[in-house]
Amino acid sequence: MSSSAETPALPDPATLAGLDHWRSLPIKQQPSWPDAEAVAAASAELATLPPLVFAGEVDQLRDRLAAAADGKAFLLQGGDCAETFADATAERIRNRVKTILQMAVVLTYGASLPVIKVGRMAGQFAKPRSNDFETRGDVTLPAYRGDIINGYDFTPGSREANPQRLVKGYHTAASTLNLIRAFTQGGFADLRQVHSWNRGFAENPANSRYEGMAREIDRAIRFMEACGANFDEIKAVEFYASHEALLMDYERPLTRIDSRTGTPYDVSGHLVWIGERTRDIDGAHVDFLSRVRNPIGVKLGPATQPEDVFRLIDKLDPEREPGRLTFITRMGAGKIRDVLPGLLEAVKAEGSKPLWVTDPMHGNGITTPTGYKTRRFDDVVDEVKGFFESHRAVGTHPGGIHVELTGDDVTECLGGSEMIDEDTLATRYESLCDPRLNHMQSLELAFLVAEELTKN
Repeated sequence: MSSSAETPALPDPATLAGLDHWRSLPIKQQPSWPDAEAVAAASAELATLPPLVFAGEVDQLRDRLAAAADGKAFLLQGGDCAETFADATAERIRNRVKTILQMAVVLTYGASLPVIKVGRMAGQFAKPRSNDFETRGDVTLPAYRGDIINGYDFTPGSREANPQRLVKGYHTAASTLNLIRAFTQGGFADLRQVHSWNRGFAENPANSRYEGMAREIDRAIRFMEACGANFDEIKAVEFYASHEALLMDYERPLTRIDSRTGTPYDVSGHLVWIGERTRDIDGAHVDFLSRVRNPIGVKLGPATQPEDVFRLIDKLDPEREPGRLTFITRMGAGKIRDVLPGLLEAVKAEGSKPLWVTDPMHGNGITTPTGYKTRRFDDVVDEVKGFFESHRAVGTHPGGIHVELTGDDVTECLGGSEMIDEDTLATRYESLCDPRLNHMQSLELAFLVAEELTKN
């Protein structure tokens, strides 16, 4: 992982032993593999494959997140609820990257701050589930846990956990990252081009309220051009990959010792997070991720107490290292204003400075009478506003937003400028897990977040 000519640093034996301490701890949300030897073989193969990301990139992201925690940058993290192998096409990947870049331009202008662009991509293949099994009629089968574990089709063969999917997940992530790097480094991310995409959005009569900001951005770019700005310097952007570090038979073999420092990095992604269901302080996930150098995120739901947060800080960030720890709050629009300020006050008084990010999606799920899992766009917006209001009240930095989105014109979330209603959901509902904001809703949310950022 290092090109240095220096003698590689040797890992401490205790470090290596510690990386497997999680095996002796309680663990949740893991599949029931039918063949232990096949799992071991797949994990062993993963351990021989090249890293998907590099230690230097991970360190760079940690520095960027430290700036965001200090109020000097803003994190935009977005992508699919659960990536599928079938959707890892050039067009789908390009559309997701394009949507994030478009949102970032709006946020950069609104905040007058650098925007850290992180895709919920190239690894978001596993999903925690509320139930281990799914029943349809008189048939009960294992729940779909994501393409890296089993298939979505409701058949015994499809729903059986297949260890070969671990290896396919790696190769799908590798090809996704390859395309992301090509798009973000090869001119696709040129500021002028990305802005022209947003201009078309703002010219839509349904989005007329955003015309003013779009015109301001347009004037700013023309001013830069007139002043002779070197746009070659902004044709490429930094773009990082993240996912929930849920499936340990994938994360552990993709954890490597950096030859520069002798310390472990989870090279499956730049930023990895722990979900609300797996953040038990004495559980396997928290223990394992406490031992890698990546920036770590933790989802916090509305039942979170200050004591829970303090224990997570002590375990995951004992040195209080800037950029190390991100708390991703998922409270729900009706609860965030009651719960979040107390957490912010407690952590502020303790002296820690984690990065605070809002996930306005997961606390706002509903199911329609026709059986569709969905979210109301107005609830998503309200939670975002509650997030900013809480930080303004306490005097802390609202550091970012984490959203489930797609670059496609799906109909999965209610409302927005397109006025998607319950009847419309059926026209193009494609998610295999949770509903995502479509391209138009994602851009609309970016303009609304930009408005909030201008108030800070």
